[in-house]
Amino acid sequence: MDFNYKEILTAFMVLFAVIDIIGNIPIIIDLRKKVGHIQSEKASLISGLIMIVFLFLGQSLLKFIGIDVNSFAVAGSFILFFIALEMILGITLYKDDANHGAVTATVFPLAFPLIAGPGSLTTLLSLRAEFAVQNIIIAVILNVIFLYIVLKTSSKIERLIGVTGIQIIRKVFGVILLAISVKLFTQNIKMLFI
Repeated sequence: MDFNYKEILTAFMVLFAVIDIIGNIPIIIDLRKKVGHIQSEKASLISGLIMIVFLFLGQSLLKFIGIDVNSFAVAGSFILFFIALEMILGITLYKDDANHGAVTATVFPLAFPLIAGPGSLTTLLSLRAEFAVQNIIIAVILNVIFLYIVLKTSSKIERLIGVTGIQIIRKVFGVILLAISVKLFTQNIKMLFI
């Protein structure tokens, strides 16, 4: 296996920005207030499992419906672009109005679609068009570990960083994500015309 630390770091940063767990701390805290206890271990494991399974089966699923990875990566670049705009401009383009019960809150909406949602799943296939699978898996695992830590300590992090700190982090990662979406688009759009 050929581990590439640059690929691992880039994939980690992209997924970290897309999952936006720091920016989602207020949502997590709000969810805790509504339903009580959230199982951090379960939410982290389920979201990690969804992402890894999609990394392997997503391409086959696309082939089954007749879409190539480059087309999916271009579509993914648009999703990343809009997620980045949400982060930078502080607007909400996608709103999920699902009602959450105490039992299901850990899985839905936390593990899916908040963590392993359309953005992160699209990103995984987009990354697969560029990076080696083992490097992406390591990036996913690192994100899941970080995710678990954040879920366990979300209220402490909010007190420590504050609302302004969370907003600054979101905007910085938004700009990084915007640049990545442009790169993803330009690299994959060329492949569609070859």
